[in-house]
Amino acid sequence: MKILVITHYFPPEIGAPSARLFEMASHWVKEGNEVTVLTAFPNHPTGVIPDEYKGKKSMVEYIEGIKVIRSYVYATPNEGFVKKTIGHISFMLSSVLQSFFKVGKPDVVVVSSPTYFSMFSATFYSISKRSKLVLDIRDLWPAAIVELGVLKNRFIIGILEFFEKEFYKKASKIVVVTNSFKENLVNRGIPGGKIEVITNGVNENMFQYDEIAGVNLRKKLGIRTNDFVGLYIGAHGISQSLHVLIEVAKELPDIKFLFVGEGAEKKKLIKLKTEKSLNNVLFIEGQPKNLISDYYSLADVCFVPLRDVELFKTFIPSKMFEIMSNSRPIIASLEGESEVILKKSNSAIITKPESVSEMKEAILTFRNNPELIKQYGENGRGFVIKNYTRKSLAEKYLKLLKTEAE
Repeated sequence: MKILVITHYFPPEIGAPSARLFEMASHWVKEGNEVTVLTAFPNHPTGVIPDEYKGKKSMVEYIEGIKVIRSYVYATPNEGFVKKTIGHISFMLSSVLQSFFKVGKPDVVVVSSPTYFSMFSATFYSISKRSKLVLDIRDLWPAAIVELGVLKNRFIIGILEFFEKEFYKKASKIVVVTNSFKENLVNRGIPGGKIEVITNGVNENMFQYDEIAGVNLRKKLGIRTNDFVGLYIGAHGISQSLHVLIEVAKELPDIKFLFVGEGAEKKKLIKLKTEKSLNNVLFIEGQPKNLISDYYSLADVCFVPLRDVELFKTFIPSKMFEIMSNSRPIIASLEGESEVILKKSNSAIITKPESVSEMKEAILTFRNNPELIKQYGENGRGFVIKNYTRKSLAEKYLKLLKTEAE
């Protein structure tokens, strides 16, 4: 089977979107399928294109058997709505204008959204190549940016929602990452039989607790062996409300708070740390995927926070599977479907979103109970291996694609 994947994000970029599709595509190739990925030049989240890709307008490379076609993108940091939108539109155009004749005739086109505009490219390819179209929906756009207050113009929102529904109609199958997303689409008139839930998961071999690696990384970062460390890894954006963690850090000066990653809010967070004169808060730049497990291994507890927004009750942050696979306990400030999964795993303390007092209490609970840290870590590892390995999810996805391509 010939599979074309269209995605704005792909390795060497880090983050949930690139990890999901790379690991899916890798498995599909191993199963004897021909996979082509149409993507942009890597630049997320810093807006800086790596040296080996600089100066190129388009290129073809192979990564673990996957044919990767890269086309032009307006590279910009993950901050500023207008600039990011220009970047998304630039790839929408270049993915067609530069790469159309480099792509053969796929049996099925899979497109990852966000970014929203990639669905225009995928729909064009699906029609022109006479291929089945599968939408891989990781966030509900434009609903997410509307609820966050990023987009307020009702006319523009109306246009985006119109095309969103047209994409859903055109697709032969819609894959969503949560049951709540499926319910949302069904309530908006999309047939339930057209929608399949394939959650995010984790490569359990890549994310494993390594005590020695954790100890060595602590030494490198100047963190003492007996320091209690709370870790956040991921996007520093408006969705996470990381300023709440800064407030918690102010009240717990003997706890180390480590932030790893990039994002639109990072400069504000660093400024807030400076204003509060917090010596127990450390910011680290985004790290390559192969080092993320080491960072988890240095932590005593890991944070999975979301803003107190109604739509976020439908989200499942992919990082929580990585943390569980790494045998680390979680403090999760969220509600909804993620809360249900974490309670089932018995690997996390759940707090109300954006609650300083509850998060503080949860940190102290773990600090004062070393056995609880160990038990919750073991619970999480066992839970993801049983339910959320990337291999089993990729097999489920491939079965769906084969059915659509027949």
